[in-house]
Parts: sequence; structure tokens; C-alpha cells
Amino acid sequence: MKKIRVAIAGASGYAGAELVRLVVSHPHFELTAVTSEKSAGTPLATMFPSLTGLVSLSFQALTPEALLNNADAVFLALPHTKSLDPVAACMTTGKVVVDLSADYRLKDPAVYESWYKTSHTHAALLKEAVYGLPELHRAAISRSKLVASPGCYPTAAILQLAPLFANDLVQPDTVVIDAKSGISGAGRSPALPYHFPEAHESLEPYKIGSHRHIPEIEQELGRLRSRQSKENGGTPSVAFTPHLVPMNRGILSTAYCRLKNPVALPELRALYRAFYKGERFVRLYEDVVPNPRYIKGSNYCDIGVYTDQRAGWVVTVAAVDNLVKGAAGQAVQAMNLMLGLPEETGLTAPAAYP
Repeated sequence: MKKIRVAIAGASGYAGAELVRLVVSHPHFELTAVTSEKSAGTPLATMFPSLTGLVSLSFQALTPEALLNNADAVFLALPHTKSLDPVAACMTTGKVVVDLSADYRLKDPAVYESWYKTSHTHAALLKEAVYGLPELHRAAISRSKLVASPGCYPTAAILQLAPLFANDLVQPDTVVIDAKSGISGAGRSPALPYHFPEAHESLEPYKIGSHRHIPEIEQELGRLRSRQSKENGGTPSVAFTPHLVPMNRGILSTAYCRLKNPVALPELRALYRAFYKGERFVRLYEDVVPNPRYIKGSNYCDIGVYTDQRAGWVVTVAAVDNLVKGAAGQAVQAMNLMLGLPEETGLTAPAAYP
């Protein structure tokens, strides 16, 4: 099979570097271009010595030519609000694009503009963009030229709650999510909260009630609920609090919802098994509680389901690697579908442990 030429924009960040790692080990991909505004001209292996002997490319400045002239498929690992124009440029040439930013995840441009404080300059493309959770949108992804790949917090939150909302089992205004993230989730740009003495031996909540990923969690849960609910209810209301924890990578998300009616734990777990039957990258735990240690470096999302029968709540726990299933791995999973390849291609390596 002829290799598919791949370009990665924003390859000097953590998610971009993880994309490079996965692309160079993919049996059907050939990495042909990497971009970085700050590091143009620098050999990639100089910045990431772990890739020495695997990548001989140097970073280029981000231009349409860098992305389009030598690539059949493009990954964009740029900061939020920075992918609007590059995505549009790629779409004019018919390239398949997976964008890891939030710029094309929200279907309502007004919601995007409210949360990201900038105008959406290519709102017409939102109709073409598919939200890149393969477990929920596999068929649409396989037909799409533009996938908006979700990040780590929404991936964990949506997957851990999807079966409950798809079966209309919970009160939609009672969702409380408490999520913990490793420091790499904040990106590679230095800032005081991520300085070792600030983050080590620390646990800090941030952006309480105002995190920009809240609307996409509500959007996707609302889509699931609307398929089943007979009510004229609106979008679910999610209370979301992220925390920064002193580990390199990993997400642990704990979500609490009040059930509409009592459901026994064995029944809930059977519902999850049925919903995720055949899903290559979702693992359901019963005797072991999900832990970021068990998925480090892998494309799995581990989920556990529990109940507080006395209070009438269901509690779900999800763990993902924020740089793999929460970013680069999920993007490759979507790209495989877009290109007609087996979804798991290049993604089957188990987690590194310990």
C-alpha cells in the first residue's frame, strides 16, 4: 500500500510531539512536514531527542504551502483560536483534516464566540465538521473531510456519561464533574502554575465553573439525550471543576449524576457493557478502579460505574492519557476512519507500566 503523506502543524507542543511519535510508527503514514512558528529551522530531533533516528525533518513556519504541497492528510495541533484559517485553507484543497483545537467543535458559532472571546471567521465550515469521538460518531467521521477532535477533559467526561444520557436515565441538571489532569494538559508554554516548585506536592482547582470545555460536554450529552428523551428539555447543565495534579500525563474524571429512578448497579454495568460492546479503546472495570497509571501512553479510556443507592446517585470514573486518547491518539483514530483504514491501526500498543 502506498504511504499516505502526513503533515503536522504545531508539532513542537506536547500533543504535536505525541502525534509525531504515533505517525512515524504508523504502518501507512509517512511524515512529510512539521511546523512550528517559534522553532522554524530547528531539526525536530533536536527539540525531541526521543525521536532521534526516527525523524530527519526540521520545523517549518506555518504556511499553506507547508501543509498542503507535500501532504495528503493534515493534523493541526495548534492553540485554540489559531486553527480557524489553516483549517479553511486545507479544506479548499480537499485535504482530509483533523483539528485538535476547539475551533470547530461547537456547532453554534455564538457559543464559540462567547467562550473563546473571538469571532468565528469560517462558521460555514461548522456544518461540515464532525465531532471526533469515534465511539459516538464513527459513521459520520468516516465520511468527513474535517474532524474536530475533542480534548482530554471532554473525552473522559462524555464517554463516562454517554450510556446514561443515551438511555435518559439521569436528571440532566444534576451533572457534577470533578476532574484531575497532569501538567502536560496545560501545554508546553511555560507559566508560573506549572513551575516545579508551584506544582509539586500540590493539588489546585482552576477555572471553576468557567472552563472552556464545558459547552462541548453539554453539547454532546444534549445530542445523546435528545435521541431518547420525550421531554422538551434543553441542553444538560454541567458543573465542571478541573484540577492540576503533579504528574506528567493522565486524566482522572469523576462524574456524579442523580438518577431519575432507582437502577441497580448490576443493571447499570450491563447497560455500559452493551453500549460499548466491541469498542476497541473503551475498557470497563468492575473489580479495579480506573487509574491514569493503567493507561499511560495508550489510547484506552478506562471506565468504572458505581452507585450511591442511599442518595440516589450514580458515580462514574474515567481515566485517559491526556496526550493519547485525550489528544493525538484519538486524532489518529479518527484519521484512520477518514482514510478507510482499520480504526486501531498504529494505536494498539499497551500502556507503559509502572
